[in-house]
Amino acid sequence: MVSDKNQLDFRIPAHLLPADGRFGCGPSKVRPEQLEAVMSRVTSVMGTSHRQAPVKNIVGSVRSGLTSLFNLPEGWEIVMGNGGSTVFWDVATFGLIRNRSHHLVFGEFSSKFAEASAAAPHLADPVVVSSDPGSHPAPAADAECDVYAFPHNETSTGVAMTPVRPAKDGLVVVDATSAAGGLLWDPANVDVYYFAPQKCFASDGGLWLAACSPAAIERIREIKASKRWMPASLDLSIALDNSVANQTYNTPALATLIMLDEQVKWMNTNGGLAWAAGRSAESARTMYSWAESRDFATPFVSNPAQRSDVVATIDIDGVDANQVSAILRANGVVDTDSYRKLGRNQLRVGMFPAIDPSDVAALTACIDVVVEHLRS
Repeated sequence: MVSDKNQLDFRIPAHLLPADGRFGCGPSKVRPEQLEAVMSRVTSVMGTSHRQAPVKNIVGSVRSGLTSLFNLPEGWEIVMGNGGSTVFWDVATFGLIRNRSHHLVFGEFSSKFAEASAAAPHLADPVVVSSDPGSHPAPAADAECDVYAFPHNETSTGVAMTPVRPAKDGLVVVDATSAAGGLLWDPANVDVYYFAPQKCFASDGGLWLAACSPAAIERIREIKASKRWMPASLDLSIALDNSVANQTYNTPALATLIMLDEQVKWMNTNGGLAWAAGRSAESARTMYSWAESRDFATPFVSNPAQRSDVVATIDIDGVDANQVSAILRANGVVDTDSYRKLGRNQLRVGMFPAIDPSDVAALTACIDVVVEHLRS
């Protein structure tokens, strides 16, 4: 029997390798042009005050660029703050949920917001509707709830759910952490579309952003006026006031903002969200059709309508998926490991817009030769 160590000596033929071997689901591939944008601002922006024009102009560019990318109607605002989507769950428990929230849970990350709501002492226990990993539950109206919360894309399982409005009343709050910039959505069906920039926007983490409708802004102001206690760092009204002034409440990571801005410009210049989502959709067609044509691979999400275009989860049969990922990594093809808590023998592949569809096709060829080697 060949040892795991010797397996890592296996060399994938160079002509099969992707031009760029980064397929992580967050952090994700950063384009060289984004880093060049950072380097071009080494003396003009990096290490300067976030209250002055050079940084505020970048924040303003991000906000206007996202407004254009998402085709947001009049009255919407792009709000941002430090801390990522994980922090935004706590932010929402203070500044968006009036009394009770309704959560659709179909993976690790959608469960976290429900847990945060349940732990908040000032809120009623949330309604939680769950489904098995690999599927999503159906949205339904609940007159006792004033927020409907669910992800656009569940990063842990590779399940996507098109945002819909379950009822006329109640804010629709969508976790778009791995969807924003890579999947299409209609602002008419959403009130808060929040995300972090380290996936489709190919930047670093540590920042949350939220596209907020007029109804969401009204809710933020209403809760603030109720005198509910909340820490300043989690106060959505403070984040809103700072954002409309093109700044953040606390000092942001400037490189993150610059890379985000560059990615948004790249998307808008090339055709906007339809173009960016089209790149991911092309990659997804390649990945899923490949899996369906192999005797050792099966898309984890059985319903094609619920399969994500930005995160593919592929079950592997007959060989150890961890060995496949390890050999790929030894050949410079990285971050194809499954989500640790899902506990399946599978590969998970990021197909964000920055990842070239031709590299996804090359990845499938690499997996083929690695599996053939392990079977031999």
